[in-house]
Amino acid sequence: MILQGTDLVVRYPGADRPALDRVSAEVAPGRLLAVVGPNGSGKSTLLKALLGLVELEQGAVRLKERPLGAWRRAEIATVLGVVSQREEILYPLPVEDTVLMARYSRLGPLAAARPVDYAAVRSALERCDAWALRDRRTDTLSGGEWQRVRVARALAQEPEALLLDEPTVALDVRHEMEVFELVRQLTDGGLAAVVITHHLNLAARYADALLLLDRGRAVAHGTASEVLREDLLSSVFGWPVAVTQWRDGSPQLVPLRPGESDGR
Repeated sequence: MILQGTDLVVRYPGADRPALDRVSAEVAPGRLLAVVGPNGSGKSTLLKALLGLVELEQGAVRLKERPLGAWRRAEIATVLGVVSQREEILYPLPVEDTVLMARYSRLGPLAAARPVDYAAVRSALERCDAWALRDRRTDTLSGGEWQRVRVARALAQEPEALLLDEPTVALDVRHEMEVFELVRQLTDGGLAAVVITHHLNLAARYADALLLLDRGRAVAHGTASEVLREDLLSSVFGWPVAVTQWRDGSPQLVPLRPGESDGR
């Protein structure tokens, strides 16, 4: 197991209930876990808890069987690649230099980048269809272009696990699919990955397992067919849905209009 959180409880100051209430999650080599749920369900808080970015009221996180607290931040960066939900561009740099920053955890203080580092940057940018952007300043990129560069930066770390919080925000259909295809290819090659997403249908097609959160609690965990059930989803999201099946056998969700039946 690369990353494991057990019975995690997080409570933000002044909150009337925990943002995360005894939630457990595992990130294993060769497996893609999709964390889904409505807004405010605790998805991003779970990611922060697994990364040690919020204080735990209860529970424990282990990275490669060692307590997360026993790792230095630079060491964690050689194991975990992270794409957060939001990131402001404070210091515009060329794209290639921005992605190259991901290699610093593998370099000594003030060390110059090596050919192997530039090769990792190029490979990551090409995988994310962003190599053509390498000379552009980051403050000239569209939202979708910036998102692809951020994914490339995480890949350039050459991590053992990839954690992505809504990685397809601002992406068009093609690039949404390419991100999921890329993450699936990486996990098939042995990488561990967790993706937080609102795209239930893409999660059903690409993930090995889904973790459904609601109000900070895990209400379902398992295969897409086990988690994406009409009664459960309608209750959790507070909206009627129908669940059909795509030709690959994956369940696909169709939100219903008020008063509409599923047609079956």
